[in-house]
Amino acid sequence: VQLQASGGGLVQPGGSLRLSCAASGFTFDDYAMGWFRQAPGKEREFVADIPWNGGSAGYTDAVKGRFTISRDNAGDTVFLQMNNLKPEDTAAYYCAAQYRDSGTWNFWGQGTEVTVSS
Repeated sequence: VQLQASGGGLVQPGGSLRLSCAASGFTFDDYAMGWFRQAPGKEREFVADIPWNGGSAGYTDAVKGRFTISRDNAGDTVFLQMNNLKPEDTAAYYCAAQYRDSGTWNFWGQGTEVTVSS
């Protein structure tokens, strides 16, 4: 099983980034996908998730209206479009996979760093 996150980088406040997470080694269609982040000195927090079965995505309040999660089941990839980035969005971003509605995040990828700074 592998979750390979990419797309992080340095961006100015108000800018945009698109994160990608390529999955392999499991049946992607059967898994909800999520993004989490961990800022320096802070605990990891939930950012967004998208169900396995076509339901509505969920977001933490801090990113609603700015971030959009999407998935490409044909390509086994989940995306996080991040617009109007703020310095407080600076963190390592991790993707994760949860089997259907199990409530447990089964697989985790390595982080991709996002730095929002002028």
